[in-house]
Amino acid sequence: MEEKMMEFFEVVKNRYACKKFDGRPVAKEQLDAILEAGRLAPTAKNLQEQRIYVVQSEEGLAKIDKVTPCRYGAATVVVVAFDTTNVFTYPGEKRDSGVEDATIVATHMMLAAKAEGVDSCWINFFDPEVSAKELGLPENEEVLMILDLGYPVEGTTPLAMHTQRKELSETVTYM
Repeated sequence: MEEKMMEFFEVVKNRYACKKFDGRPVAKEQLDAILEAGRLAPTAKNLQEQRIYVVQSEEGLAKIDKVTPCRYGAATVVVVAFDTTNVFTYPGEKRDSGVEDATIVATHMMLAAKAEGVDSCWINFFDPEVSAKELGLPENEEVLMILDLGYPVEGTTPLAMHTQRKELSETVTYM
C-alpha cells in the first residue's frame, strides 16, 4: 500500500504544465487509459454530465488553433465540456455541479496522463462560447477547458518556480 501511495505522490509532484510538445500523437493505449480515468471520476449524484472531445485530426486541431494560441504543438487535444441541462443544483440555487464535476474529470485525466508518461497542459485561455461554436458542440454544452496532451520536446522542463509551494500552515486552518 505504501508503494502505491508513493507512486501517486510522485505523479502529483512531477506533473507540470508542458508548453512545448514534439507533435507526436498520444498512443491509443495511453489515450484510452487517460479517458478511462476521466470516466471513473466522481460527479454529483453520479450525473456524469461531462462531454469529452478528442481532437487529433488536422481539421480539428486547426479549429483549436483558431480559438487559442496555447496548443504548444500538441497533436492530441482533449476538450472537456459539460451538459448544462444535466447538472445538480446545490442548496441556495446559486451554484450547480457542472464546472466542478468537469474539473474533477479533467484533473483525473491530467494525472492519469502523467502516470502514463504523457505530459499535459491545462488550457483556459479561450472564450468558451466561441470555442463551442467553432467545434460545433450542442447549445446545451459548455466548454470548461482544453487539455493538451503529448510528449515534450527533448530538454523541456517545468518552470523554475514549479517546486515552490507555500507551507501547509499558510493555506490550511484547523477549526
